[in-house]
Amino acid sequence: MLESQKNYRNYIGCTSDLKRRFDEHNSGLGGKYTKDNRPFCLVYYEAYVAKKDAMRAEKFYKTGNGREVLKGKLKEYLTITKT
Repeated sequence: MLESQKNYRNYIGCTSDLKRRFDEHNSGLGGKYTKDNRPFCLVYYEAYVAKKDAMRAEKFYKTGNGREVLKGKLKEYLTITKT
């Protein structure tokens, strides 16, 4: 999960090369949303051996329940940065 330092919104995605994808987003190569809302900071990531597991997790984290789970995992971070 990346967080825009411009509007503090989150971006959730899936990649096989986190460093490359992070650099692409911050250089404006990630698409219209990431180009318009950069720079980003890395807030959270999970690593998976199986691509299908990673894609399932990405899909879940983009749901309302998934976002609530992330809020629980990042409770301290969100308290520090949102006050």
